[in-house]
Order: sequence, then C-alpha cells, then structure tokens
Amino acid sequence: MAANFWESTQRRYWQFTKGELAAMRQKLEDEDPNLVQMFPLPQLRHINIYLNQQINRLAKRLGVRQQGLATAQVYIKRFYTRVEIRRTNPYLLVATALYLACKMEECPQHIRLIVQEARGLWPEQFHGQDTSKLGECEFFLISEMSSQLIVHQPYRTLTNLQGEFNLTQDEVQAAWQVINDHYMTDLPLLYPPHVIGLTAILLAIVCFNRQNAAGGANATGAGGLVMAANALAHAQAQSQARMAAMGGNSGPGTPTLTPQGSIAGGGSFSSQGGGEGVNPIEKIRAAKLQRFTKWLAESNVDIEGMIDCTQELVSFYECHEGYDDKDVREKIIRFVKARGLDK
Repeated sequence: MAANFWESTQRRYWQFTKGELAAMRQKLEDEDPNLVQMFPLPQLRHINIYLNQQINRLAKRLGVRQQGLATAQVYIKRFYTRVEIRRTNPYLLVATALYLACKMEECPQHIRLIVQEARGLWPEQFHGQDTSKLGECEFFLISEMSSQLIVHQPYRTLTNLQGEFNLTQDEVQAAWQVINDHYMTDLPLLYPPHVIGLTAILLAIVCFNRQNAAGGANATGAGGLVMAANALAHAQAQSQARMAAMGGNSGPGTPTLTPQGSIAGGGSFSSQGGGEGVNPIEKIRAAKLQRFTKWLAESNVDIEGMIDCTQELVSFYECHEGYDDKDVREKIIRFVKARGLDK
C-alpha cells in the first residue's frame, strides 16, 4: 500500500465535493430517464445499507478481514459514480468487489469459492453467474476505476491515536463501529481518511454508549451531539486564534496529524463533568474531550470537514431508522430479473 495519502490516486481522483457527486449521479440517470422511471429505487442511503449488509454477509462466510471488506465497499462506491446501478447486477458486483479487494489487500480468496458462497447467499440472483462472469465483471470494475486500486482507510488513524487520547477498549470499539458505518454514506468519497477517523474518535468519546459499542452505534441523544459540536467549534476558534498569532494563514501544504506543541492539559474548554458531585465517568470523559479539543486546535486538521462528517453520520443514523430491508431488496431484484442481469 502506498504510504502517502496526499500523493495517492485516492486523493487526486477519488475525492469529490457533494455538488460534484450529485452532478455525476444525475448525469448517469439522465442518460436513460426511461430506465430510471421504469425501475424506481429507494433513496441512496437505504441502497447503501442494503449493499453493506450483503457484502458483510458474504465476507463473514469467507472469513475476510476488515481491511479487505472496507476496500471492497470503497470499490463499489467508486464504480457506481461511473455506472448507473440499474445497468448492473449488484449481487455480482458485491462478489467481484470483494474478490478484487482481497487480492489487493493480500488476503486472496479463490474465485470458485467466492462464486460458490455467493450462490449460497443469493441463489435466485446469482444462479446464472460463474467464474467467467465474475472475471468479466472484475475487468469492468478495474476499468471503470482506471486501475486506481489502492485505498487508504480511517482505521489506521484510530489505531495510531487510541493511546494518544487514552481511549478505553469500549471507546475504541465504538469508534471502530462508526468507521464501519461511514461506508454506508458518501464520506469515503468526500473526505480524507484521517478526518473520518478523528470524527469517529470524537463521537466515541461524547456520543456513544460504551456498554453497547460493539453492537453498533447507539447515540446518547442531543446532549452528546451538542457537546461534540461545541468541542469542534472551540477547537476551530483556538486554531484560528493560533494562526492569527502566527501571522495569518499557514498557507497551502500537507495537513499533519501532529500538533505543534504539547497536548497535555491546558485549554479553556469546559463541559459537563467539572465540579463536585459529578459522575466520575463524566469527569473522565470531559477531560478526554478537553485533551482532544486542544490537540485539534494545535494541529492542521480540517475541522470544518470534521463538523460536516459529524452531521453526515448523525443524519445517516436518523435515516437508518426508516430503513425497510424488504422494500429495498424487492426493488433491486425487480430490475435485475426484468433486465436479465442474473443470467
């Protein structure tokens, strides 16, 4: 894997603005409006949830490690910025993306085993597929991604910084789950992996139930989100003040995750947890949040990007509550069968 994200094809070719993503997707639909009208689909977030579930099911049967699974999910997102989903068999693409990602992440799976397990999972949608079809789809996938296959993931940021912020095992698991969840959003195509990783750490500290971290995201309500927003706003204000004291803008360059000074103590950020009679756990959390905020203020991290990541994730969790698995599955199967894409 390439060591430098800032010089990678991921940053140069696969990071977009929200407007650019919307325009690319609209262009794909405009190429054949009759197809879009004939096969209406649920909102994109619900489709992403469904595809995430399918690739996780297949990866579990194959024993694929997390790195390979994450890379496969990014491949699917990239592919569907170039190809309209109604022109494909998503089940074949899921299997192909996982097959290719496992090769790239040095945990290869035999193509026959992939096909066998996929048929076991989706007997009706995959019965006409064989190793040659998966091989053809692999070539199609590589071509649409312009052979740009190296993917940098946010997990490394979490692993590198968990000791820096004294994260408990439950907090690490919560942050890990947030990173897992972000693959069901557009964030992998919008922000660098370290911004997403830091957002996951922040949410793990202030917003998630430690006891249920391993079971998925479990927001503690508006209070935690307000605390996260306040922390980012405070870090942004401190960072701007530091830049002003240094003579203005730091200018273009490669952002760094290393603060320019000591991160221990200091700062004026206050939260629930100070004062007598307060729950000791809340005091510890407030101290961690203060440390995290000061660290952000002394770094060159894109805090505005973190704010947007936080909003996107919160919006996604709210959207997840209205997810209807049966509805999404039936609408996908409808166009796959009607267009003979399962043969």
